[in-house]
Amino acid sequence: MAYEQERKVAIEAVRQAATLCEAVRLEMVPEAIEKQDKSPVTVADYGSQAIICRALATAFPQDAVVGEEDAATLSEPALAPVLASVTAQVNRVIAGATDDDVLSWIDHGNGEVASRYWTLDPIDGTKGFLRGDQYAIALALVVDGDLKVGVLGCPFLSFDGQEPGLLFAAVRGEGTVMMPLAGGTPKPIHVANATDVERLRFVESVESGHGDQTQQKAVAAAAGITAPSIRMDSQAKYAAVAAGQAALYLRLPSPKTPDYREKIWDHAAGTLVVQEAGGKVTDMHGNPLDFAKSARFENNRGVVVSNGAIHEDVLKALN
Repeated sequence: MAYEQERKVAIEAVRQAATLCEAVRLEMVPEAIEKQDKSPVTVADYGSQAIICRALATAFPQDAVVGEEDAATLSEPALAPVLASVTAQVNRVIAGATDDDVLSWIDHGNGEVASRYWTLDPIDGTKGFLRGDQYAIALALVVDGDLKVGVLGCPFLSFDGQEPGLLFAAVRGEGTVMMPLAGGTPKPIHVANATDVERLRFVESVESGHGDQTQQKAVAAAAGITAPSIRMDSQAKYAAVAAGQAALYLRLPSPKTPDYREKIWDHAAGTLVVQEAGGKVTDMHGNPLDFAKSARFENNRGVVVSNGAIHEDVLKALN
């Protein structure tokens, strides 16, 4: 099996990071919401990135990691209490970690796009994290511009009455599997069939500023989807399409920020998870997402994620 070691390391690292994130959320977030203080998110973001970057640096020391966070601000004397909190949380997973270790591991995620690199979002869906709702730890390997491994850890996601906490893993050419985040038997998943009317739903962001929800609703209707959208934070939306719980995810440019370009770590893992489950992912013009050039999709606008069967209808409605 191709990329078996990469897949194994990525799954274990995402699981460990999810353990830290849930510990931070359960212990610190209620107070944070009351005080409008986002420091727990910082602790979880930094801690998650430290754990995953350490795992990647140990297993694949030559690989660059393009992550969302860096340790510059965390190194400032004024943030010493936050750094101490991050280190304490990391020590739950990696005993003996020091402040210097943690800063070094976080900054391992300051790499640049290369012929082979990983891209990481240590917490995708900040507001979902704070609400005790959907968020994801998203990690993907890119080789020569092509996604090869994608892992999504979704601590609050469940389907069909399952216990919350799901992990999705995909390897190019080998399909996508879903398993309990806490461990269990991997189960192959597939996008919804064209005839599965009950699954003909679409998902979009909770935050209205993350897309053009009026246009998204109109496009979904043009593709034959009349049910109200399911709104959720993070790349859990990709997981919903991959698992056949929805047939379409639209993220179209917001009228408020028409020139915004999406970041690669917000889409990399989810893209492969959907593709290997039989779905399709493009920009709003039908072009593949470009993971070969930079940390943002400079030449892509919007993202269209579908079960494949309705993709062309969606693009026609857009254009």
